[in-house]
Amino acid sequence: MPNYSFRCRSCGDTFEVNRPMAESSDPASCPNGHDDTVKLLTTFATVGRGGGNAPQVSAPPPSGGGCCGGGCCG
Repeated sequence: MPNYSFRCRSCGDTFEVNRPMAESSDPASCPNGHDDTVKLLTTFATVGRGGGNAPQVSAPPPSGGGCCGGGCCG
C-alpha cells in the first residue's frame, strides 16, 4: 500500500498516511487533531543494477562529413 505525505498548515508537522491508491486524494487529519492539511508531492526513484558481466556496446564513430552525415547535400 502506498505512503502519502501530508503537512499540517496549523502546526507545520509533516506526516505519512498509508492508504490505497483509490483514496490518494482524500483529505487527511493531522495526528495532532488539525484538519487543515495539504498533500505533499513526493518523488520516486529506482536504482538499477549496473556492471556485472554485460558486454559494453558502443556506437561506431561517425564517418564522412557535411550536414547529411556523409551524404551529398545537393
